[in-house]
Amino acid sequence: MAQVTVTIDGKSYRMACDEGQEEHLIDLAQRLDRYVMHLKGAFGEIGDHRLSVMAGIMVMDELVELQKRVRGMEGEIATLRKTRDEALVKADRNDSTVTGVLVELAERIEALSDKLAGKPQSSA
Repeated sequence: MAQVTVTIDGKSYRMACDEGQEEHLIDLAQRLDRYVMHLKGAFGEIGDHRLSVMAGIMVMDELVELQKRVRGMEGEIATLRKTRDEALVKADRNDSTVTGVLVELAERIEALSDKLAGKPQSSA
């Protein structure tokens, strides 16, 4: 287990984290510190606990909004996937239809060619 020291609102906190996660933990602490400093600038010295609670609520509010956006995007992705799948099925059907028509047309062209060349027609 790795150990790092982070600073929030001018106070140092020693914390443990998984190996390789040190920079991530430091970044998270810096982001929380920015929330706390924002609140401190807006409301002044209102107490460490109150600042921490308000910063936590701000972070949770941001998280909830992001979760709503993610759910919306997941819905859009599902709709796009369904539309794509339907388009692929339709394209496959169209390809089959076009292939059938082309085969039929080729057979007619061959029959006409044979007829023009005076060859006997096969009974296919």
